[in-house]
Order: sequence, then C-alpha cells, then structure tokens
Amino acid sequence: MTTALITGASAGIGAAFAQQLAARRTDLVLVARSEDKLQALADSLRHQYQTQVDIIAQDLTAADATETLFQTVQQLGRAIDLLVNNVGIGDYGDFAESDRDLQLKMVQLNIATTVDLTHRFLPGMRQRRTGGVINLSSVAAFQSMPYFSIYAATKAFTLSFSEALWAENRSYGVHVLAVCPGPAGNKFFEDAGFPAFLVDVAAKVDTPVETVVRDALTAFDKRESIVIPGGLINPILATLPRLLPREAVSSFWKLVLGRDTGKQF
Repeated sequence: MTTALITGASAGIGAAFAQQLAARRTDLVLVARSEDKLQALADSLRHQYQTQVDIIAQDLTAADATETLFQTVQQLGRAIDLLVNNVGIGDYGDFAESDRDLQLKMVQLNIATTVDLTHRFLPGMRQRRTGGVINLSSVAAFQSMPYFSIYAATKAFTLSFSEALWAENRSYGVHVLAVCPGPAGNKFFEDAGFPAFLVDVAAKVDTPVETVVRDALTAFDKRESIVIPGGLINPILATLPRLLPREAVSSFWKLVLGRDTGKQF
C-alpha cells in the first residue's frame, strides 16, 4: 500500500486530497498547524476507510520546520510514495504598502517549503523508481496580477518548477504534476484580505475542492504534467494571457483587482 504526505491537510483542498486518497486505500501522513482539525479528520478517515493515518501538527513557516517534519516522518518509519505540496497563503493589496514580513513569509511557504520538501522526499522515490509529487499552483501562475503580485509570482514559480521536474523524473518512474485551479473555496480570498466584491465574484466561478482533487488525481494517473481543474473559465484564464501583450494583461488585472483601491488608472 502506498503512503501520501499532504501539507495543509486540515481543510479545503488538502482535506479533499486526504479524503479521496484514503478512498483509494492510500495510507496518509497529514500535516497542518491545527492538531485538533487533523485529529478529527484522521479519526474520520480511519473509521471510514480503515487506512493508516498519522498526523503531524507543524507550522511550516517556523524555523527548521521542514527539517523537523522530515525527521518526524523518518521516525514514523514511513516511506513517502506521494508528496502533495498543498500548503500556501495569499495576500491582497498594494505591494509597496504591504506588510514586508508577510510577503517574505508567503515566498517562504509557497516556494521554499515546496522546494525543500520535494528535495527531501524525491530522492527516495527515484531510488525506488516509483512515486510522485503533486504541487498546487494556480491559474494565477499564467499572468502577473497587480495587488496579488507575490502570490501570482510564487505560483508561476511552482508551475515552472513542476514542469521541469516532470521532464527530469519520467525515466525514474516518478511523476510530477502541477495543479492550477481557479477559485476553490471563498475562505482563501477572505483570509487573503480581498474586498467583498471580489470575494463575491470568486464565489460565482468557484470550483468545488472535491472537483479540483478529482481532476488532479485523474491527471496524475494519466501522467500529465499540468491540469487546470474545473469548468471552461479556468482554461480561458490560463490561455488568454499567452495570446495577448503582457502589458495588456497586467493592465487588465490592475483595473479588475484595483477597483476598491482607488488606484486603477
């Protein structure tokens, strides 16, 4: 039986990955900050699917968090066959006026944590010549997004990084997939500080997290390098920026996302 490690597993897309992988009889190592939420999810999955579930309550923004996580997994004696790098944060607002520490924390969590955990677990997969990594990117990865600049840039990194690793590791029997959903759960936009009208817009094009994960696992099974889950709007958001002048795309998102800032044009 395979074992999957999922970061950001206590809610949203991470919890949906846990649910659907457990249904496939995959053993799990669930990682998030909230021990209570992790324990409740683990108890439910054990009861429903009779699968082995370990939990690790770890704030991945803490110093040496990835080292601590890796050593804890080693102590559990679990060989990780599937790594799901799902944890991440966003922040809405004018970069020059933003909280510097929060922007650096976003880079650390969205990029450095993904790179570090992948580098730690990937060699074992290559040695066993089986396994995979699923990295959560976003349709934001395909364009610059004023007032959402750092988040979009981190997801562009994740997409490029994942596609490169997909090519590097195919001959080792290891698969890497970038998942690029659009809005998938309003709480993300609320937590990121988006104005109410943008939260409402996101709700209207929201893709259920269950659909995101279902599409991701289907693409992973097919050994695809990238998947854009959900309906037609998300592929459009990913494709159009490639066809238009980059300045036009940035200006468009400045107009849309800057509506409540008084800084459109």
